[in-house]
Amino acid sequence: MAYSSSPSEENNSALETPVQLSPPIVYHLRKLLRQDLDCLVPISEDGFSIPADPLSDLNSSLEDLYPAEDDRRGVVERLERLSMLHKTISSQGSQHVQQINETKEQIFTLLGFTLQAQGEVRGKLLLIDHLAAELRGVMDTLKKQHYQIVTATEGTAAIPMALEQSPDLILLAIKLPGMDGYSVCQQLKKDPATADIPIIFISSISETEAKVKAFQVGGVDFIEKPLQAEEVVARIENQLNLRKLQLRLEEQNVRLQSEIKERQAFEEQYQSLFERSLDGIFRTTPEGTYIRANPALAQIYGYESAEELINSVTSIGEQLYLQPGRREGIKTYLQQHGEVLGAESRVRRKDGSKIWISENLRVVNDRHGRVEYYEGTVRDITEQRKLQSVLHNQRKQTERILQSVLPKSVAERLKYANQTIAESYDEVTVLFADIDNFTAFSSRISPTEQVRLLNVLFCAFDGLAEEFGLEKIKTIRDVYFVAGGVPEPKADHAEAIAHMALGMQVAADKFQEDLGEPFKIRIGISSGSVVAGVVGSKKFTYDLWGDPVNLASRMQSSSLPGTIQVTPATYRRLKDKFIFEDRGISEIYGVGSMTTYWLKGVKA
Repeated sequence: MAYSSSPSEENNSALETPVQLSPPIVYHLRKLLRQDLDCLVPISEDGFSIPADPLSDLNSSLEDLYPAEDDRRGVVERLERLSMLHKTISSQGSQHVQQINETKEQIFTLLGFTLQAQGEVRGKLLLIDHLAAELRGVMDTLKKQHYQIVTATEGTAAIPMALEQSPDLILLAIKLPGMDGYSVCQQLKKDPATADIPIIFISSISETEAKVKAFQVGGVDFIEKPLQAEEVVARIENQLNLRKLQLRLEEQNVRLQSEIKERQAFEEQYQSLFERSLDGIFRTTPEGTYIRANPALAQIYGYESAEELINSVTSIGEQLYLQPGRREGIKTYLQQHGEVLGAESRVRRKDGSKIWISENLRVVNDRHGRVEYYEGTVRDITEQRKLQSVLHNQRKQTERILQSVLPKSVAERLKYANQTIAESYDEVTVLFADIDNFTAFSSRISPTEQVRLLNVLFCAFDGLAEEFGLEKIKTIRDVYFVAGGVPEPKADHAEAIAHMALGMQVAADKFQEDLGEPFKIRIGISSGSVVAGVVGSKKFTYDLWGDPVNLASRMQSSSLPGTIQVTPATYRRLKDKFIFEDRGISEIYGVGSMTTYWLKGVKA
């Protein structure tokens, strides 16, 4: 029987109701606070004791701001009116911008905040260079761009200055009195207070090793001296923009988590009002027949009404569940634990179609402790399962695509860490191969046929690379580029490349037989140390840099059709196991005179 209070009791209840903002108004006010959180400054304690915290309970904060109930009641009424006004004029477009801002400022004042005026300084820079005087022109340009500049001339003094000044970005020279730039960078990255400050190295050193080390110790960019003011400004702005985006994302994540918790609490509070219309609700006997069911459950299982469902389904385990013994398994779990949450099952609807459901069930016992019935809720999760399956397949497809363009170990690193990948390798052998007179050959066939023939040949080369444990780097038109010893070190890198080169000749000869016309490849090989890494942010490319890469390319371009030309570095590594012929001294473009060798085969 429903309880109905008397009018006097209702009036007393109203008088005892605490003065509080309604939930919809709280939600709107917290949304406004989050939008302008970066610009809000608490009003001085002369005016208010405790400013409202947008991440805490606003009603509790109002009690601290306005201890007197009459004052608080007036503030609550004003906030209610201002919030409704703000929502109304905000929905009418941009013609009320001034009124929107004025209303918002009134709301913030009542909550203990004022909007902070925006400054003109674009950022604070710390320049660490003992030759700072030589950079006066660059510094003047930066100042004209509204950057505040602080300077340090030695590494040991720069570290405490960075802690004290908290710059937005650091320009750091490599050569410094006392502690060099690499050490300064490492020390700054170890300290949580300075670890996130972006550091751009500036130096007249142009060697690749110096640049690689700069990135390895934590630098985000490298600018060679003499510095060009426009370039420096552009790179600083780029890094500061990246940093601002990162900070904004972090702040948004915190706010989003807070909003998610708030919404979850809000939904839990009102969930009971919607369960009957959104989820199926049921009560069943232990034997497997329905006692009660709501219309939503009947709709999930494809029946016209709850009555039809109850009368038609006489054995839930056999008529609904597709998996044999599924209902008995759920019953066993219920007997042991008393409830089941989120049990996912595949079921059969009235028309024979199959769907996925998620069930929450609990046991209801009689006064003697015997099972009287089961009750719970059902939700159709078919679309959710489909989406999960699609997302899973897309994730797997993305991984396959990534691993098809990058080495597997490099692809794994990119998946879990957004960082610059650049590493040095001391022992690597590089091979370049191309088709002799490809331009003339390709002019006689269609572009489609060109692609088809190259695909057949390069697929054969890919098989050889996989057979000998080598890494295909890329193809450029008719040029095939492969390396041994990257990204994983390989003790027999030179031997593996040599075997692949000989195998490529065999594959090319067979291709010539199938093609029915002259077809020869030229191969060049060189060995030594290289730098390998990933370039690009949207379309990734794994590439190599170093003398062996350039020399292998020169060996290929200066080779003869059907031959394999190698440098002295590769010859020294292979001369005991492979057959070579001394070509003599050749003029190599960009290198000069060099003795090269023809790789002829494997020694018996």
